[in-house]
Amino acid sequence: MTAIISRRTFNTFVGALMLAFAFAQPAAAAGGPAADFVQRMGDKALGSLTAKELGTKERETRVRSLLNSNFDVQTIGKFAMGTYWKEATGAQRSEYMRLFEDMIVKTYAQRFSEYSGQSFKVGDSVKASEKDTVVNSEIVQKDGPPVAVQWRVRNSGGSMKIIDVIVEGVSMSVTQRSDFAAVIQGGGGKVDVLIKSLKERAAPKKK
Repeated sequence: MTAIISRRTFNTFVGALMLAFAFAQPAAAAGGPAADFVQRMGDKALGSLTAKELGTKERETRVRSLLNSNFDVQTIGKFAMGTYWKEATGAQRSEYMRLFEDMIVKTYAQRFSEYSGQSFKVGDSVKASEKDTVVNSEIVQKDGPPVAVQWRVRNSGGSMKIIDVIVEGVSMSVTQRSDFAAVIQGGGGKVDVLIKSLKERAAPKKK
């Protein structure tokens, strides 16, 4: 059996992150430190990742740097694997995290090359817990209604990182976790089935 991760779900997850990165317009966020953090991230992405002349490798390198600087990839990846994280061996965890990050980077790089003028507005923020703040934002499309996107930002020891993105009320981390669980369960409960699926996504497409 070949388990395939939901392309629709992952594209939605990556699309939300990519839009907020690539389409942020320079402006002062009025929602506090977490909102300022999200705005700065978007401003930086707009200036460094959307240039049409960038080669694939260079774009991927820049995406990876921005991703690791602004997202808690370890927390997101661990949550996405759910209860199976405890069952995975150290080697499986390491390979899974490497493939998970590579999958995000490759998809980001492709989508950043497709920038077409949408705009991104950061709004207010709401304290969700002692460490977490939810930042409200809106993606304004040329041909369609605006899309509400919320960013869950965690402040750990003074360092802010995004741990989830909520698009129109749907948590992308929760959705990805459900999809990963379906892949593993469909493969008899084996973590290696998920790793195989991630490898298949990362493999170069045959021309």
